[in-house]
Amino acid sequence: MMEHATPAVIVLIVLFVAPVLYFIRQAKQGAEIFIRRIAGIDAIDDAVGRAVELGRPLSFTTGISGVGPVVYACLGVLRYIGRKAARYASHIFVPCSDARVMALADVTLQSAYRDERKFTNYNPAALRFLSDEQFAYASGYQGIIHRENVGAAFLFGSFAAESLILAEAGQQIGAIQVAATASPEQIPFFLTACDYTLIGEELFAAGAYLSRDPVQTGSLRGQDIAKCVIFFLCLFGIVVESVKTIYPAIVPFAISDLMVMSWREWAAKLHWLL
Repeated sequence: MMEHATPAVIVLIVLFVAPVLYFIRQAKQGAEIFIRRIAGIDAIDDAVGRAVELGRPLSFTTGISGVGPVVYACLGVLRYIGRKAARYASHIFVPCSDARVMALADVTLQSAYRDERKFTNYNPAALRFLSDEQFAYASGYQGIIHRENVGAAFLFGSFAAESLILAEAGQQIGAIQVAATASPEQIPFFLTACDYTLIGEELFAAGAYLSRDPVQTGSLRGQDIAKCVIFFLCLFGIVVESVKTIYPAIVPFAISDLMVMSWREWAAKLHWLL
């Protein structure tokens, strides 16, 4: 792929990837990577506190997410909630629709209980594999929420048409619900039916903030830098095209031309400038 890339594309790849790799390396070396505490973290704490006060269990699901970046971010949140459940001797249920995600969630919860020195209280039955079929999973989730009278439900991950079914189940029993998804089409449903919703990349920010995993924190900071690069490139393009429209002689090329120029054309352009 790279041998067919134009110089402009290679420069863009470097500008976008280099900050991510740099900050991951810094985080692994122990550098402090600042991540602003978002309001969703407070909502998670409030939800756990309310469920504990009511003596009702917690529920955490990753929806129909498969193993991937979204699940890794969710596991950081699950570990945080699991530690609180262990600390306050509260039950937690983790309904799953993917066997591989269930295995990862099991390891995460075990780690959370060990960190709190409450591993003897860990109950493997807290993880429930329901179904890999979308609506069968949604039906099973509804049953758990109602039977266990969950006090706080956390919906973190990827969701589709079942999102409102899941959120409505918690609403029916008066559970406080915190949702987070990177699926734009499901956000309106969660905003309507849940007490608090983390929108889009706030899910990854919450996972990085709570887990303090070097890869997550470093990549989050690196992506922020890459976004700044994109912003300034957009401004540069606007300025260049505006000047080209008013004074065509000053800018004898278009930005779109730079993206498709070959190495030979770039060399000729640089030779002309020098």
